[in-house]
Amino acid sequence: MAHAFSKQGGEGWICRKCGKPLTQTSVNVTYMGSSFLVQLPGCETCGTVLVDDELAFGRMLEVEKLLEDK
Repeated sequence: MAHAFSKQGGEGWICRKCGKPLTQTSVNVTYMGSSFLVQLPGCETCGTVLVDDELAFGRMLEVEKLLEDK
């Protein structure tokens, strides 16, 4: 699977599909029946959202474990 984003030096991330810089976007994340509204970088044009490794394997993993323990 090709990466949907690329890093532009110190300027931040851009969407490869649209060529637009990512902006903070409100995203509704749902897991095991619980919903969370979070701010993530995303493309305003196509709606693709970037979930970086730190978030996916750090904070989201912690939340996943907490929800599964309930």
